[in-house]
Amino acid sequence: MNEKLELLTPSNCQLIFIDHQPQMAFGVQSIDRQTLKNNTVGLAKAAKIFRIPITITTVESESFAGYSYPELLDVFPNHKLLERTSMNSWDDQKVRDALAANKRKKVVVAGLWTEVCNTSFALSAMAEGGYEIYMVSDASGGTTKEAHDYAMQRMIQAGVVPMTWQQVLLEWQRDWARRDTYDEVMNVVREHSGAYGMGVDYAYTMVHKAAQRTATPHEALAAVPAR
Repeated sequence: MNEKLELLTPSNCQLIFIDHQPQMAFGVQSIDRQTLKNNTVGLAKAAKIFRIPITITTVESESFAGYSYPELLDVFPNHKLLERTSMNSWDDQKVRDALAANKRKKVVVAGLWTEVCNTSFALSAMAEGGYEIYMVSDASGGTTKEAHDYAMQRMIQAGVVPMTWQQVLLEWQRDWARRDTYDEVMNVVREHSGAYGMGVDYAYTMVHKAAQRTATPHEALAAVPAR
């Protein structure tokens, strides 16, 4: 059987965040940076809901790239960060050990930059570790749109599966009768899924007559126009 025909489930995959740090984000030109952060945090919250094993790795935090998005760390406040010097996370033994400890061959990946850290990790993890890679394109970013797009094409040609963060979330949920995660998934959708989330708010209040919801602090801050 082709393993890539299997849907992602909460029990068959793990997730790695690579270098979601400010200096890396400064160089991103392939996607709006606030959208990138929104999608990354949405993916993180989805992983927490479904108890997906995660790895967070950073590069040269104090000497160059800065610390991880605080919103990402808020989702996993006690999670150990794996600091490295190599552009390719696979070259770091701590990262390889963390992936191996999770004992899941399907690895969902989001990171910066697509054409460097994501590509090198993906190709190495497949070639040397036998992992299946599912690359979350809209929670990743490149230095130009061309750089991101060609990196994605190169990875796809090598066997990487392209995905979006919302696709990952809904593939994990799979069935709306799954009530144990339904409310939490809807909260992530309402906060991070743009027009889809607005539609959910509308349906809740106008169709189902739910009480109007007050915005969370993160939502209120996100609604303030950038200066």
